[in-house]
Amino acid sequence: MNDILIPKLQQVFTLQLWQAMLIQTAFFGAYFIISLLYFVFSITKGDPIQKIGYKNGIIVGLVVAAVGCAMFYPAASLLSYAFFLLALFILASGITILQIAANPYVAILGPPEGAASRLNMTQALNSLGTTVAPIIGGYLIFEGVDAVQTGSADSVKLPYLGLAATLLAIAVLIKVSNLPRIQSEEEQLAPDAGALKYRHLVLGIVCIFMYVGGEVSIGSALINFFRLPEIAGLEETEAGHFLAFYWGGAMVGRFFGAVALAQFRHNSRKYVIIGVIAAVAFALLYSIYGLDEALIALGLIALNFVVLLLGRFLPGRTLGFFATTVLVLLLFTTFAEGSVAMWSVIAIGLFNSIMFPTIFTLAIEGLGIHTSQASSLLVMAIVGGAIIPPLQGWVADASGSLQLSFLVPMVCYAYIVYYGFLGSRIKQVSA
Repeated sequence: MNDILIPKLQQVFTLQLWQAMLIQTAFFGAYFIISLLYFVFSITKGDPIQKIGYKNGIIVGLVVAAVGCAMFYPAASLLSYAFFLLALFILASGITILQIAANPYVAILGPPEGAASRLNMTQALNSLGTTVAPIIGGYLIFEGVDAVQTGSADSVKLPYLGLAATLLAIAVLIKVSNLPRIQSEEEQLAPDAGALKYRHLVLGIVCIFMYVGGEVSIGSALINFFRLPEIAGLEETEAGHFLAFYWGGAMVGRFFGAVALAQFRHNSRKYVIIGVIAAVAFALLYSIYGLDEALIALGLIALNFVVLLLGRFLPGRTLGFFATTVLVLLLFTTFAEGSVAMWSVIAIGLFNSIMFPTIFTLAIEGLGIHTSQASSLLVMAIVGGAIIPPLQGWVADASGSLQLSFLVPMVCYAYIVYYGFLGSRIKQVSA
């Protein structure tokens, strides 16, 4: 929803692009601050989630996020950009707590060798939301009640009140559900930063920073990018539909990743399942958008599968090839025009797909007792989503070219290429 909110509030408050990108700074800045507080508390007082339990941690995260969503109503009524940023910070604080509690829970719920596959699956379901939100949110915010009023932010009230109600309903559902209670059997971590002795973790923290920053930066700029006359000249609502392709590609790719990293007795089953996923995606796109868009998407899915084969389903190698492909797509985005540039940037979502869970898995590999500490540090690195988007916005404003600003995420993905092929290799613990 942030990608829809950026052009709306930019219009309402007459903001420059870098100022509008502060929406992402407020949102992802919460990941850094809350994770830092959690990290400090856990090495001095003990892990809060272990004390209250994973289930209660998930509930706390949902409730805090709901409060942040509800604050959009007074923010719109007061017509205060600062209030909007505060609401986003609280919303993201709840999501940070939710992620700290839910990710380890997903990993623990099954065999360790399937953890990466399960994390890819949760990311795929997460992407379902980011695929649907631009369509529904774009309609409600740009075409809903009072949306056309200049200087009015009233159209954001209903969507975010709806989100608040939904989050609270999920919290109640979690509360009454009989979820497995899991007790940690790990030793108590000594109050030091022992995880930082691992080189591949430190480089992985930087990689998460770069990945989230690059992904969010690109997504935040897409609606304005699609509106450019030399690219597509689309209106906001239609641009929101194509934004759904970007996040929908990430969803399809993460389903591919979940299958590719899963343990099968015969690899041929992987290909069959991936084929079924591709067929379902094609059928849905054909029914919603028509044959032309469905065929383009099918071609991009086929390219994604070829790159998966080049990676041989090995995490580091696959990550490196995926990031290399994104670099090529960014070159077309930056220097081409029309449908070539448009579909190149949309295709990036498909190749972003496996990056977060793969980087996360590579970074915590072999850390043993330091795994929990490493996880909180990796979540902290999501702050890249707060820093890189305003930087891209500043480059766009300073150069007068939104296309040239895509050189910023290009640097991010160049680092991911390095981490996938070289930086993720496990080194001995430093003295």
